[in-house]
Amino acid sequence: MKKPVLLILLLLFIGNIFANQNPDEILGIWANSSNKAHIQIFKQNGKYFGKIVWLKTPNDATGKAKVDKKNPDKSARNNRILGLVVLRNFLFDDEEWKHGKIYNPEDGKEYKSYIELEGKNLSVRGYIGFSLLGKTEKFTRVQ
Repeated sequence: MKKPVLLILLLLFIGNIFANQNPDEILGIWANSSNKAHIQIFKQNGKYFGKIVWLKTPNDATGKAKVDKKNPDKSARNNRILGLVVLRNFLFDDEEWKHGKIYNPEDGKEYKSYIELEGKNLSVRGYIGFSLLGKTEKFTRVQ
């Protein structure tokens, strides 16, 4: 009686290991937690990136396309927010996407970051120095 139960538990454990190991599972379009932007996550040269492909309000009060006006690089301040790459250089390792950077156009700052897939949501954490000093956003799949 003990052997069948152990065998079933072992098979479930092994199935979970292999089920969770698809690094391309995050590819697609995701809504940020406020649903003000949609970010398309794509893969390039073995690394994962994310760019803004939809904005709830793509234009400023004057009707012009929103631009990256707080970018510390003055030459980039006229770049449109729509199409801006905000997630850069993530590598898949041990069930999460690590060693990446996240750019926040609202404050013009870039932060260290990692991404975890939690069920049908992404947990995207940006931080300074240690991961304890940061903020996590929950992304929901759009496509």
